[in-house]
Amino acid sequence: MNPSSSPSSGAKPVSEWRDVYDFLDQVRLRPGMFVRGGSLLELQSILYGYRVASEIYGPEAETDFEHQGPFAAWLWPRLGMRYGSPRGWAAEITKAAEAAGRPAMDLFFDLLDEFKAEHSPKAR
Repeated sequence: MNPSSSPSSGAKPVSEWRDVYDFLDQVRLRPGMFVRGGSLLELQSILYGYRVASEIYGPEAETDFEHQGPFAAWLWPRLGMRYGSPRGWAAEITKAAEAAGRPAMDLFFDLLDEFKAEHSPKAR
């Protein structure tokens, strides 16, 4: 991999994205470019569209961001919730961020980093 195209060094062209996590790396770098108003509800909608498009156009992508998917199941205990929320993960992270006085997008990426660390092949 070219050092200038690594996720930590900056933007990558769409042609180099392999999966939803590559997309999220780009959102992290420039949230205003991808997500209107920095809204996690907007991001959740984009991720849902990603999954639907992958089903239609293939290959079907595995995403962790379904309403009751792996990220949501992992998230509920982190937010002190016993069961899933009918409002969805984006609304609940936004609520938690407001209570903590921090941007929802920042909290989402902190949680995403934890989720990825715990669910990486090395963590198993």
